[in-house]
Amino acid sequence: MFVLEEKIWFWLLLAIPVIILFFLFLIFWQNRTRRKFADSSLMKFLAPNRSRSKPIIKLILILLGITSLVIALVNPKMGTKLETVKREGVDIVFAIDVSKSMDAEDIAPSRLEKSKQLVSQILNTLGSDRVGIIAYAGGAFPQLPITTDYSAARMFLQALNTDMISSQGTAISDAIELATTYYDDEQQTNRVLFIISDGEDHEGNVEDIANQAAEMGIRIFTIGVGTEKGGPIPIKRNGVIQNYKKDNQGETVITKLNPGTLQEIANSANGSYIEGNITNEVTDRVTEELQNIEKTEFEAKQFADFKSHFQWFLGLALALLFLDIFVLERSTAWVRRLNLFNERRKKGVKDEAE
Repeated sequence: MFVLEEKIWFWLLLAIPVIILFFLFLIFWQNRTRRKFADSSLMKFLAPNRSRSKPIIKLILILLGITSLVIALVNPKMGTKLETVKREGVDIVFAIDVSKSMDAEDIAPSRLEKSKQLVSQILNTLGSDRVGIIAYAGGAFPQLPITTDYSAARMFLQALNTDMISSQGTAISDAIELATTYYDDEQQTNRVLFIISDGEDHEGNVEDIANQAAEMGIRIFTIGVGTEKGGPIPIKRNGVIQNYKKDNQGETVITKLNPGTLQEIANSANGSYIEGNITNEVTDRVTEELQNIEKTEFEAKQFADFKSHFQWFLGLALALLFLDIFVLERSTAWVRRLNLFNERRKKGVKDEAE
């Protein structure tokens, strides 16, 4: 199993097309300048050792060297063996509201981004618990099944956005119903569901579904994100606000946090409601609640003995860039002596004809 530790360095690969464009422009400029100075036959006489292929070879070496250096900076790691370990923890599912109202910026940077920050911080406090992720708006869709891979959880978490589900609304009942399928051990009682939402425009008979979840041993904690004062819903294009959502009368829609709904859901499923505006308070409260829940032992398979392999790519990068120094932009003497294209013979025939 491979793990890329610092993926941000992949942005340096954007330099490659820039270098290629610069090289093409340089070749074009050189050829145009030579044509102004002398014709092709005279240039062959003045510069008989000039090679057309060497500049391309030098470019390839530089590009391969840069690519190898970037991979070295990313620091690829590989797990050398798969181990089965005993762990104790709680099965936690995060159901995150991705409806359009979560784009409101009454809490910075937006309700959805704040929700992602909260879940990310909660993941940082977990030790051996298993986690899963659900996204919901007008319907609920699984994003990540129960796993101990927190890196995968963060990756799926960052991919959440309000455009991923076309049907709009806040189907909390669907999210709860889907979450019940995440817990695979019938004997397990330490099941926790965190619902992160603004609680607005919820659909379905949520309380009945929450009661059914409680009967299955699922405790539901709700985290309210937003303010009761509310804010408009921005309509963005390429990350820039173009307008705000309006109702049928042309008035700007103001979306507000509805803590009452979230409190009712939590009370129905032996949980509690948590105000989600201050990250540290949320993580402290979540940590406290999870400490009071009995943990169950389970087996988890994971790769162990991850080893860094950046040194191979760093060595290759240095070797390629070092080799580039010795590749001159003139034809190689021993290649000319091979006379691969019978140039001497053609020249001799030409001389006899003259």
